[in-house]
Formats: sequence, C-alpha cells, structure tokens
Amino acid sequence: MGIEARAFVDFLARASQRWWQMLPIGPPGFGESPYSAQSAFAGNPFFVSLDDLAQAGLADASTLEPPFPMAEGRVDPAPMEAHRMRVLRAAFERWLAAGDDPAYERFCALESGWLEEFALFRALKRAHGGVQWTRWARDVRLRDSRALADARRELARDVAFEKFVQFVFAAQWAHLRAYAAARGVGLIGDIPLVVAHDSADVWQHPSLFFLDAEGEPTAVAGVPPDYFSATGQRWGNPLYRWRRMKKRGYAWWIERLRVMLRRFDAIRIDHFIGFLRYWRIPTDCPTAIDGRWMKGPGADFFSATNAALGALPLIAEDLGAATPAVFALRDRFGFPGIKILQFAFGKDPFAYTFLPHNYVRNAVVFTGTHDNDTTVGWFRDQGGGWSTRSSAESESERDQAMRYLGTDGSEIHWDMIRAAFASVANLAIVPLQDILGLDSSARMNRPGTGGSNWTWRVEPSALTPAIALRLSTLAHTYGRTREARR
Repeated sequence: MGIEARAFVDFLARASQRWWQMLPIGPPGFGESPYSAQSAFAGNPFFVSLDDLAQAGLADASTLEPPFPMAEGRVDPAPMEAHRMRVLRAAFERWLAAGDDPAYERFCALESGWLEEFALFRALKRAHGGVQWTRWARDVRLRDSRALADARRELARDVAFEKFVQFVFAAQWAHLRAYAAARGVGLIGDIPLVVAHDSADVWQHPSLFFLDAEGEPTAVAGVPPDYFSATGQRWGNPLYRWRRMKKRGYAWWIERLRVMLRRFDAIRIDHFIGFLRYWRIPTDCPTAIDGRWMKGPGADFFSATNAALGALPLIAEDLGAATPAVFALRDRFGFPGIKILQFAFGKDPFAYTFLPHNYVRNAVVFTGTHDNDTTVGWFRDQGGGWSTRSSAESESERDQAMRYLGTDGSEIHWDMIRAAFASVANLAIVPLQDILGLDSSARMNRPGTGGSNWTWRVEPSALTPAIALRLSTLAHTYGRTREARR
C-alpha cells in the first residue's frame, strides 16, 4: 500500500483509467487464495507498506529489502511472509514503547464487532501451530467462556500485535484511497459470497453456519459443472443458515458490507447467483457433481441491506448457472451484470450474450477474469491437457474471434481491449496481464488446482509510458475518460 501502490495509481491516471479493481484483500488462508481468507473483515497484513512504516519511525530501513526476489513474475509466499512478519513484529515493539495512541483507540472502537475476535483467532492459531481451528483444544474450539478468558490473558501480547497490524493496515489503506481519489481513480473491491471454514468468522459465529457439534461443516458450497470444470467446483466452504441470519436482521452481512464501503468506492460481489439459489454439496462427495440447488435469501436480503446502508454500489458477478430469476433480482436493485469477452466465441448456447453488440449499458465488460487464462494464453491454447477445450473447440474460437474482431490475432490482447472499450457497457475492466500481453505463464488462477495460483506479481518496469499512452488513447477514443463521462 506504499510506494508501489501509489506508483500504480499514477500509472492509471496517466493512462486515463478511472478504476482499479482488486481481488479480495483479506488475509489469505489455504493455498494463498484471497477467496479463502481467514477473515471477511480484516486486511491482509502483507499489504502493509514497510517503507511507510520506516518513514513513520516504526521500522529500520536497512531491514526492509526482502532477501527473496521474484522469479519470472512469481513470488514464493512462505519466505516473503516470514520476512514481513519479522519487520511487523519489530514495528509493533517500537510502537508499544512509544506509549498511548488515541488513533488506535478510535480504530479499535470503530471495528469492535470483529477486531478483538479476529486478533484472538490469529493468536490462537499461532499458539496451535497454524492448524485449522477445528483441531484446537476443544474448550477454545467450542468457545468455552472460561477458556477464552484464559487465552486472552495468556496471549495478550499476540492479540495486541494482531490489532496493531490491522490498525496500520487501516491507516495506510485510507491514505491510499485518498491518494487514488485525488487522481480520479476509484477502488473496486471484491466480496466472496462464502467464507472459509478456517476463518475467524466461522469460529466466532458458528450458529450462522451449517456445522455439526464439533464445528465441522454438514454440507459445503461450490458450483455445478461449468465452463471451468466438467466436475464442477467443490469449494468446501460452510453454508450460511440464511433463515437464522434473516431473524437477526442480516446483521453480520450488513457489518461486512459497511466495512467494505469504508474501503472501496464500488464492490464486485462474487457468485451473485448464490443469493437466489446455492449449490449444496454433501461433505462426503469429492466433487461437486452430486450437489443440489437450495433457495437463497433473494430480494429480502438486499431490501434489508439497502434499508441499513442505502443503495449499494455493487457489481453482480452473475456468471455460471444463472436463470431469468437471477437476472430479475439483479435488475430489480439496479446492479450491473458482468460480460466476459473470452466467453463470446465458444459453443455455449449463451455465448452470444457476451458479444459486445448485444450488451446493455448497465454492464461491466471484462476481457477475462482471475479465473480465466490470459487473453494471449486463451488465444494460443491448442486444447487438451489442462485446457477446458478440445483442439477443435480452440481452433473454432480463434477463428470466430479473428472474424468478429477483424484481426489476424498478432495483437489479440489489444484487439480484445479495444472491443471492450468500444462496447456500450458503462464499465470496462482489463486484467493487467492482458494489458501487458502476457501468456499463460502469468495466469492468476486455474480453478480446482493447486500449485502456483495467486502468486503472479507485476514488475514495476513493465508499466511503461508507451502502454499508458495506448490505454489513454483508447479511453479518449471511446469516451471512457472522466471528462467524456461528464
């Protein structure tokens, strides 16, 4: 959130870009996935700027340089996180020695609904060797009040450390958001519909989820077979008890949205379909094939959130097994849906809806998402192997894309960016890998797999003036600048 993030905002401003969309910013859990965070409220401690800590006198500048450089645009999370944690610990000790901090007290009061329990969760997790909370000592796992009181006393310093990190995160985030706003750049966040089982949220609020007496899920979330996987996606997240949430006025969700609105100007809500119906998978099923649809809260949920927070600036990720009822729910509350250009040229019977000439204005078009291959990788894909397509399907999509875009494919990423910008969709978002024209080696995530997902990072030298000029020219050509929108 420091020098690098501000430099990226400056790049966006030079490129006449008005939005920066991010993946979820919570502390990642299993597999480093931002969609499987340890908290739906907390910030990722590894986004804290160490340089800014040094400028505030809380870190020694000589200790900041990480000893583990990136290799081919990828990071190795474990050693990087260990290094950053050492710096954060040292900063915490300096901060403690400085005495009372009124801003910290105000922060703790503002975030009291989740902060204390999250900090205790992290401290307990560390005390138990990092294992998931269902493997902790039974009394703290099941939240015995006396055991929790003992833990707060014994782990007080660790709890204070976690609260300090979140305090620093919040302060730096507020500065970054203000910096972006001053340059005409808004921030778009991302809310995963479901939360991780191994999270402070499920441990703190077990009654809001379908769990057994020991805290294990009685059924898990996912999606049926789709474009990304022939066996569907078995996410493994616990399912909400929506009826119970409704009786409590959706208080947990409203607080979650309130925290997000303090950080972002707009929010993409992942798997919007799940608010109308969700895929329930028995815990003993290794894939998502044998799941079944269950009814979600529907319009009642958004009526409650609107009453509490006002009209929400949400983007509805309405991909997958959407139905007319899903679109009706989206449109009732005025949320823009999502269009993916890569989906426009395949054999799916609804592929035509992703062609730009069929868009409505209240939509957000992407060349691809974090779950897609990069545009260059998608275009060059020969099918088979890891691919979701056969060789014939890949060839057919390439041919259709070239005919539709009027191109020979030599700069397919720019052809797709131009098509997105030229569309009538109110918002066009392009993954950075597509702006840079990177191939499959820079793919962010391959759903249903492990390995190097979520580890791609951009080198600062890649964001050249030439790329900024090209983006700016397209933004001006198609009326996507702030001045044109006025």
